[in-house]
Amino acid sequence: MSPRAAWRLETLGFNRVYDYVAGKTDWAAAGFPLEGKTASILKAGDPLRGDDVTCKLDETLKVVQERVVAAGANVCIVLTSDGIVLGRIRGRALRGDPETTAEMAMSPGPSTIRPDTDLAEAVEYYGGSGLMIVLVTDQDGKLMGTLFIDYARDLLGSDS
Repeated sequence: MSPRAAWRLETLGFNRVYDYVAGKTDWAAAGFPLEGKTASILKAGDPLRGDDVTCKLDETLKVVQERVVAAGANVCIVLTSDGIVLGRIRGRALRGDPETTAEMAMSPGPSTIRPDTDLAEAVEYYGGSGLMIVLVTDQDGKLMGTLFIDYARDLLGSDS
């Protein structure tokens, strides 16, 4: 829609009018709803959990370890103050020296996918490679949640 058409809609009383230039693909990658044929296909962003344990680069492992234990988790996702994924801490690194910072302990650049990724394809690809959790981020790299492959398999009703 043109900017002029958007302004006209606003003058007619529509409060939420957007001149969205980036296109449908970018819209879907942000996890916004779609219409039409693809709307009913399950996407990676559909079964996300919002209870991820997160930390900042400068936090000590002592603080991170306490947070992870309290949540009953086994991983911490390292984020910027804006929620951009930088890395993750798990396994031996998570059990390291309590005075170490998250930045020193993290594995940088974990694999991520966009929320508009076809869920069946994600399960086939990541489940086939043995990866059981995948971070889902928006097009800017901001964490949206974690996709658990086993849960996604159950949701799809398949053995992918």
